[in-house]
Amino acid sequence: MARAILFDFDLTLADSTKGIVECVNFALEKLNLPRAGDERIKRTIGMSLEATFISLTGQTNDRKVGLFTSNFGRRADQIMVSSTSIFASVPATTERLIEMGFALGIVSTKFRYRIEEILAREGLSGRFGVIIGGEDVAEHKPHPGGLTTAIARMQVDANDALYVGDSTIDALTAARAKVPFIAVLSGATSKSEFDEVPKVAVIDDVSALPRLLGTAEAFCL
Repeated sequence: MARAILFDFDLTLADSTKGIVECVNFALEKLNLPRAGDERIKRTIGMSLEATFISLTGQTNDRKVGLFTSNFGRRADQIMVSSTSIFASVPATTERLIEMGFALGIVSTKFRYRIEEILAREGLSGRFGVIIGGEDVAEHKPHPGGLTTAIARMQVDANDALYVGDSTIDALTAARAKVPFIAVLSGATSKSEFDEVPKVAVIDDVSALPRLLGTAEAFCL
């Protein structure tokens, strides 16, 4: 049975869509590039900023990638925390999971200091023993380094952990770390898209986790 649960952050534990859309379009406009539509941007949530820029523009120029990243970060420092809201079910769900004996952590491309500020605002700082953010890794997801680092810090084996996320990038990260993956449909990825990646379950959102893991003997994790 799993002993630790690691979560992605954006669109898994929190809705950061408004802030990310604003920051992406701010950074694009600073490069005199067209704004991108909300749904296109939402599909990039969870990617590195470099991958986001390439996906939205088709351009790979290193200088433009660097400027996009710095401009995104500058705007994010101004508005990201205030425009990100924790999903309503998260406080009760994480409390229940801890009561069930699970250690909780977060592995995200979002900067850790922003995650920590959001959690502190919501009174959730003590729920997560480990937080790995974008500034803590040399390579972003789907590279497994952040996830394997978090698991090591939690002092559990990979097969005693779960990773919960809303994207196929999260699924590939888990697969490369040899960690079972649970998909949530609270992001932009459809259930059918998860058919193409390894996972042990697909649920609507994190609120389904306690019931699902409460039948862990049948679940065979």
